[in-house]
Amino acid sequence: MAQTWTPNSWRQKPIQQVPDYPDLAVLDSVEARLAKYPPLVFAGEARRLKSALANVAEGRGFLLQGGDCAESFAEHGADTIRDFFRAFLQMAVVLTFGAQQPVVKVGRIAGQFAKPRSSGVEKQGDMTLPSYRGDIINGIEFTEEARVPNPERQVMAYRQSAATLNLLRAFAMGGYANLENVHQWMLGFVKDSPQAERYRKLADRISETMDFMKAIGITAENHPSLRETDFFTSHEALLLGYEQALTRVDSTSGDWYATSGHMIWIGDRTRQPDHAHIEYCRGIKNPLGLKCGPSLTADGLLELIDILNPANEAGRLTLICRFGHDKVAEHLPRLIRAVEREGKKVVWSCDPMHGNTITLNNYKTRPFERILSEVESFFQIHRAEGSHPGGIHIEMTGNDVTECTGGARALSGDDLADRYHTHCDPRLNADQALELAFLLAERMKGGRDEKKMVVNG
Repeated sequence: MAQTWTPNSWRQKPIQQVPDYPDLAVLDSVEARLAKYPPLVFAGEARRLKSALANVAEGRGFLLQGGDCAESFAEHGADTIRDFFRAFLQMAVVLTFGAQQPVVKVGRIAGQFAKPRSSGVEKQGDMTLPSYRGDIINGIEFTEEARVPNPERQVMAYRQSAATLNLLRAFAMGGYANLENVHQWMLGFVKDSPQAERYRKLADRISETMDFMKAIGITAENHPSLRETDFFTSHEALLLGYEQALTRVDSTSGDWYATSGHMIWIGDRTRQPDHAHIEYCRGIKNPLGLKCGPSLTADGLLELIDILNPANEAGRLTLICRFGHDKVAEHLPRLIRAVEREGKKVVWSCDPMHGNTITLNNYKTRPFERILSEVESFFQIHRAEGSHPGGIHIEMTGNDVTECTGGARALSGDDLADRYHTHCDPRLNADQALELAFLLAERMKGGRDEKKMVVNG
């Protein structure tokens, strides 16, 4: 992999999960137009995220990454973005208190439009059509016309991403993220939850901390960090022509950056070391994510780490582990031991969604109990191995959907049909996402207390 890298060197490599565009001349024209558009994010922002993730890799922070399974053109709106951001901030506050560390906030948003598929075709009745691959490629409607890959959709995705980023920046820096607001929202959730008693102790401790801060004069008025927050975006770098079109040289460093999002990740289906997606990602300087599933060997992981992070730079690479609640104990320890043995600097993150998908009443769903079980196992294994469980990566929405079963409100298979709105995979709703944060905060606090007992014992 020592050969010269260019933004288009990936085109000389084998590639998986690529759409079959009927008119390549139109595709080339769209990509050429995109290459002239302004960047969506900036190199300095990506470097700031890498610096924050470096602290996570060194055990001094926690990564919260989450958002939509696949963003939708039809559901794009200010209220949807606001509700997601609100739920995400609540999770971050709870996790910050549980971990007693900074929480790095990275959304699956403003670019998460393309989806890998296990099959290139979908069958309904007697009709077989190309699979839906995300709104940036084709339409979800089961018609021949909608399922034809259309390059113009890339321009629509760019414009929606720009509008989404504009609103997110306003929310993050314009007062909406004020810690007092977020705390009041969180208290409202606790009051209305069936698990209110369980969460109230932690909520009361957060309230006491905030009251103490006020008493000594630390308020949002005189401390901007209490009314503003850093928020970054991420998506799977699947559609490489789009990524290449938005790859730019940073004028201050001369390095190449993907300006489609602050962080991009490589999926479990496209992580072949000699293929196009690894080739593209190795040359950009953004923080990278790498999905790690059950088929990944320890030697295979070390090979990928050497390709993607040859300088062993902390904050460059996040390993997003997605095994399933019943497989994590079999696969995660061997990966941790190999990485620790070789002294590789990575962020370990748990994706408890993708390995826990089942079908119930003809709906794809994810039981909350299995999601929580994989997260718990992830933390227990890292503690046993002496490594840092650095983050979680979840598919969630701020809306009141019924796509994942279980949780405090005990959604059942019969409830799925009520508000099943996802364009692809099932997401945690706002209540389930915040519930996961509270349960995780309890375990983080428990882990800290155990450490103190060992140190003081």
